[in-house]
Amino acid sequence: MWAGHLKVTAGYIRLCNLLREIIHVAFSRERSTARYCTTMSSIRIETVVKEKNRMGECPVWEERQNCLVFVDINSQKVCRWDSNSKEVQCVPLEARVGSVALRKSGGYVVTVGTRFAFLNWGDPSLTTIAELESDKPNNRFNDGKVDPMGRYFAGTMAEETAPGVRARRQGALYTLFPDCSVLTQLEEVDISNGLAWSLDHRTFFYIDSLAYAVHAFDYDIHTGKIDRCSCRPVYKLEKEEAMPDGMCIDTEGKLWVACIDGGRVIRIDPETGKRLQTVKMPASRITSCCFGGKDYSEMYVTSATDGLGKVALTKEPNAGEIFKITGLGVKGVPQQYFTG
Repeated sequence: MWAGHLKVTAGYIRLCNLLREIIHVAFSRERSTARYCTTMSSIRIETVVKEKNRMGECPVWEERQNCLVFVDINSQKVCRWDSNSKEVQCVPLEARVGSVALRKSGGYVVTVGTRFAFLNWGDPSLTTIAELESDKPNNRFNDGKVDPMGRYFAGTMAEETAPGVRARRQGALYTLFPDCSVLTQLEEVDISNGLAWSLDHRTFFYIDSLAYAVHAFDYDIHTGKIDRCSCRPVYKLEKEEAMPDGMCIDTEGKLWVACIDGGRVIRIDPETGKRLQTVKMPASRITSCCFGGKDYSEMYVTSATDGLGKVALTKEPNAGEIFKITGLGVKGVPQQYFTG
């Protein structure tokens, strides 16, 4: 691993932006307008949250409220969609919020800026638990998830200082334990993203987005520690799949990965390293996914508008919406609660 800066010329930036516009225009020709709903064989995709998210992320199904909780990172808010009333409620926060997780005692635990905090939805009020990375003012938390024993894992990343310019290897992966102590699990991370645990709890799956791959680590469920030396690749994304973002796991032990700028969610067998299924979505910037619904047979998928130019936005009317996929033929593992 190395640390430094990725630098590009102004001409290169203009070329990349032009290519992105061309890709999104071509991409959008396959997509319908208005409220999106389509059926592919037995699979059905529909919009459930029409409000646009600049950077929708970290969907979590809350069974006790029968709702979907998610964040809009760049709008600095945590939101909750009620599957019965179809209403969306949001709590604005004072900094970018990278992730949200359920708390067993009620409310939520969130990552805001570079700190862990408890969020009481009723007030609403925010209580800081721990502040990290004070020496890295350009960093923020990104994705997070609770492990099978109630520990909250969340990682950081460096923000871009200019289009196409980002300090490399500035992030880390942390664990917030129920006693509110914090452990550094991994360092020199680029963009800490998707997390999942195998069904036997012995393997931790992880995405550092700029590696363009899913990796696996041996995991000690009793101590909550990752074996750094056991890192191994599970799946390397193909060019058309673009960059991996959020991730979840189903009851068959297969991984589902959201592909940002790839406009799809893919299903991977972590044992064979093979892609088993591709579900193309009605937006290109697909950010994360989770299972939910009364029997966890529905998949909820977040997306983003940030990163799309004016032309692409006109061609992608469903960008930034939240989608529900049914008919996948598999069920997901219920969300875990932070026990602190």
